[in-house]
Parts: sequence; structure tokens; C-alpha cells
Amino acid sequence: QVQLVESGGGLVQTGDSLRLSCVVSGRTFSSLVMGWFRQAPGKEREFVAAILGSAGSTSYTDSVKGRFTISRENTKNTVYLEMNSLKPEDTAVYYCAAAISINYFSDLRYPPRYNYWGQGTQVTVSS
Repeated sequence: QVQLVESGGGLVQTGDSLRLSCVVSGRTFSSLVMGWFRQAPGKEREFVAAILGSAGSTSYTDSVKGRFTISRENTKNTVYLEMNSLKPEDTAVYYCAAAISINYFSDLRYPPRYNYWGQGTQVTVSS
């Protein structure tokens, strides 16, 4: 079975940086579309970033553009989310997700398009 295991969350201050990692097992990683989502208390799960398996094209939600970077290392079955200039509004549980295929680039931001999910890692940014 496919497993996604996130790590790297924690408690930081405004302006700090964190790097989240997600290791995937049970499926050919290089072919998967990988995404990061987050969910704050009382809010719906929202798209953060995604990266395609082949050309490595990326997509970001507007609120993190210029601050967050998604990348992947196919030899290590790992996807990363580098988060810089963190703000209190970035506080959430961050989830890694994998999709076998997504036909339209615009669909990258929709949780139902993803087949597999990790357990989440907490990121808390204090002001």
C-alpha cells in the first residue's frame, strides 16, 4: 500500500523558516503528482502547492508565492516544502498528498483529485 509520511513541522516565530518533507513508499514516486495542503482550526483544507512528476512544473496558491517552494527528489521518493518568511496565518496542519494522475493543471488545487494522503504535521507560527 501507498504510505506518505510528513516531517519537519514545529513552532517558529514570524519571519522564520521551516522545511517540510514527505517520504512516499509503495508506488513509483517519479510518476506521482505531489501536493501540499493545509488546514487551520475551523477552516477547510486548502491547497498550498503542487509539483508534477515529469517536467517538475509547479503551482502555488497566491498567499505563499515568493515565500514557499515545492521541490522533489525522485531518487529519495521525497517531496519538500521550503517555507520562508512565515506568518501567523500560515499556522495549520500541513498535509502531503499524492495523485496518480491529474489531467488538468487547474485541478491541482482540489483535494478530491488526490488519491493518497499523509497524516499531517503541525506548523505553528507565533507573532
